[in-house]
Amino acid sequence: MLRKFILLALAAGLLAAAYVAYPYAAFYLHPVAPPLPVTVVIPSGSSFPQTAALLEEAGVVSSAEKLRLLVRLRGDAKLVKAGEYAFAEAATPDQILERLIAGDVVVHRVTIPEGYNLTEIGAALVAAGFDGADAFNRLARDPDFLASLQIEAPSLEGYLFPETYSFISGMSPERLVRSMIQQLRSRLTPEILEGAAERGLDTHQLLTLASIVQKEAGNRDEMPKVAAVFHNRLRIGMPLQADPTVIYGVEDYTGTITRRHLLADTPYNTYRIRALPPGPIASPGEDALRATAFPADVDYLYFVAAGDGTHIFSRTLQEHNRAVQRYRQLLREQRR
Repeated sequence: MLRKFILLALAAGLLAAAYVAYPYAAFYLHPVAPPLPVTVVIPSGSSFPQTAALLEEAGVVSSAEKLRLLVRLRGDAKLVKAGEYAFAEAATPDQILERLIAGDVVVHRVTIPEGYNLTEIGAALVAAGFDGADAFNRLARDPDFLASLQIEAPSLEGYLFPETYSFISGMSPERLVRSMIQQLRSRLTPEILEGAAERGLDTHQLLTLASIVQKEAGNRDEMPKVAAVFHNRLRIGMPLQADPTVIYGVEDYTGTITRRHLLADTPYNTYRIRALPPGPIASPGEDALRATAFPADVDYLYFVAAGDGTHIFSRTLQEHNRAVQRYRQLLREQRR
């Protein structure tokens, strides 16, 4: 009789334990998928209870309390990494924790095209979801930060190499900027710097002229000829007369250069000054840098649009005027 009672008591205890344990076992073993694909941002310094609450609120796990118990059993709470996580497929709590511990965060990418200026780069970062874009804009003109980069210029204009960059949520603007600067310095090879020096250009002047070549050239193949025109003009003290520099120097440009713009007294008005402007007007790519360091061996002094995205190059003003007339005639015909 006693044995029977003991067996019944054991059975009742096991049933009770199973009743208590079942919800936890179901939680640990049952994969859960959020109702819709969702991203969860775990801020730096978050406690694990805060993290668990965020995951429950997003529908990634069914119980923050049970997740907290699981992480206590695993002893992994301090290994969870902050960042932005994307959840779409069903996963068990163990699998969720493994992702948090591995730091399997969302990686964003932003492409900076050749010829973008600082304002355009900042806008591209905003569009890509970079949450430090405002700080980026401040850093780009911060004298102390520029000095820490050993850049002797009023801003980072022209020093951020056009490339595709990756960033994660919470990444500091300093880190992103330094990676852009490092890209530039890796492309400014000793060969390019020596070629520029042979033509009387230091690094800042190289970037300045290359940025103008970048904006003026219709394609990479004609960059060396465009660069040659500007080198030839600088050598004889002739104004560069580059429209992109004029545009950069005025605040009211709306798509058309006016006579007032050409007469504006700005340091970037290369119709008035007979030298390089004080700094770059955009970020030049590698082709523009190389073309500026190694221009074509030609004596052209002029170029004008050909109407197909390229340019017609001339040695004399008379040749240039004829090319301008042909271009204007083409425009008239296109308007008919």
